[in-house]
Amino acid sequence: MKHVALALILLLMAGSAGPSVRAQAVRPKLVVFIVVDQLRGDYLDEYEDLLKHGLKRLKSGGAWFRKGAYPYHGTTTCPGHVTIGTGTFPYKHGMINNSWYERETERAVNCTTDADSLEVNYGVSAGAGETAKRMMAPALAEVMRATLKSRVATMSIKARSAIALAGHDGDFVSWLGDRGGWETSNAYTKAPIPWFGAYLKGNPTSKDADKVWERALPADKYKFADDLPGERPGPGWTASFPHPLGAAGDAAYMTRWLQSPFADDYLERVAEAAVDEMRLGMEDRTDFLGVSFSMMDAVGHGFGPRSHEVQDTLARLDASIGRLLDHLDKKVGAANYVVALSSDHGVAGMPEQVEGAGRQSMLAIRTAIEATIKAPLGGEGPYIAANSGAEIYFKPGVYDRIKADPALLKTIRTAVGAMSGVDRIVTSDEVATPAARASKDKYIRAVALSYFPGRSGDLFVIPKENWLFTSLGTTHGTLYSYDQRVPVLLYGAGIRAGAHGDTATPADLAVTVASLVGVTLPSPDGRVLTSALKKR
Repeated sequence: MKHVALALILLLMAGSAGPSVRAQAVRPKLVVFIVVDQLRGDYLDEYEDLLKHGLKRLKSGGAWFRKGAYPYHGTTTCPGHVTIGTGTFPYKHGMINNSWYERETERAVNCTTDADSLEVNYGVSAGAGETAKRMMAPALAEVMRATLKSRVATMSIKARSAIALAGHDGDFVSWLGDRGGWETSNAYTKAPIPWFGAYLKGNPTSKDADKVWERALPADKYKFADDLPGERPGPGWTASFPHPLGAAGDAAYMTRWLQSPFADDYLERVAEAAVDEMRLGMEDRTDFLGVSFSMMDAVGHGFGPRSHEVQDTLARLDASIGRLLDHLDKKVGAANYVVALSSDHGVAGMPEQVEGAGRQSMLAIRTAIEATIKAPLGGEGPYIAANSGAEIYFKPGVYDRIKADPALLKTIRTAVGAMSGVDRIVTSDEVATPAARASKDKYIRAVALSYFPGRSGDLFVIPKENWLFTSLGTTHGTLYSYDQRVPVLLYGAGIRAGAHGDTATPADLAVTVASLVGVTLPSPDGRVLTSALKKR
């Protein structure tokens, strides 16, 4: 029924573009959303000297909201991309994490996996597909497609990233599958798209075989040391440069390629091909291009935000984005497109490199909860059905019994709160109301904006600042500034250049661009960033 409701919204909107927040004399011919996975907001300052091309151009020639940040707690890839794509927060769009425990089926589900759809692949055997089935809000791209007859193309290494930007339909929505082949699903096309199939034959990922990832710039241009404590290199690599990819037949080749800037370079070339083949921005309509670069995330998890590897990935991505902008200048015209750039989340520093940081085992947290409730509840247990990250899901009826005994809930808080890396426990009842989303308690408000009834857990365990619930590398997913703060940038047609000190969230991008192209999102949480818009 929720899918029917979404379809009805789009059908109603198709009859009229709806009122624009501001009069727009000439719509941009192309909307470009660029998402850089795990691009911390402070990188644009910290590593400014490395940026000479695309990111520098966007930052200096566009509207840069220096205080851009997510207001919610579950700062991971799927929620972030859907927030950027829809202009809504997880409590509304429903994509609360990359995966979560589904109570009805008693198993973990991926945010985009859809057993009712089929994979459409380009050379690898087909299986279950991936779709936006669980997205409870329409993306800007699909609203544009319904109202403006826009052509929509989105792409990423990750399925959830490409799907989130496109929404429930699109003309070209593609990603790299788990088995190493490019794919889409029958929610978007019934058969492989001919131009992309031809492109892949002429440009296989194996073309990068035998390359060696070296620094793009002299070593003294990079901050910090090359080999810092806690770094976790890919298979066959050391923590120091150089990093050879190996031969195409090497079983670890794709693993290494997918932890290197070469994958982002490849994706940029796919974006250029989509612009050319689909004539995006070159016809009498406004089209949508969504590109999500994933390698800052892949490299960042293993090497950490201070590493030479992250810095080099950023420098190379800067060049890739520069090439894409140059291509758009040539094919679409510099005055004819608008760019929105952000990230899905930031990342914590490696605990081994941060004073006062540490690691806390989630297994130890689960064990402490089980031990605390065993005697009061009776029976053998276990009482916990699963945890998804730091969200605890109890077996049926268990949480109701805990809620009915305030002393028991207090005992759980005390036992878990005494653990080295735990800051606080928040319960689902504390965040399940609209009032919680406006709470002055930053923990309650942040978790409430991530809470979706029926999908979210019963307890939310919040780590101390700079502490991680993971044993290796680094990660994200909290309400701390290193996870929440991300770039919020607008550039191009209708945008006034300048740095801005007012607050902004990535949800504002879809709403602002919707205003520029004259469409209306049905129920956004974001707002129009009027200070970024040229006066008419």
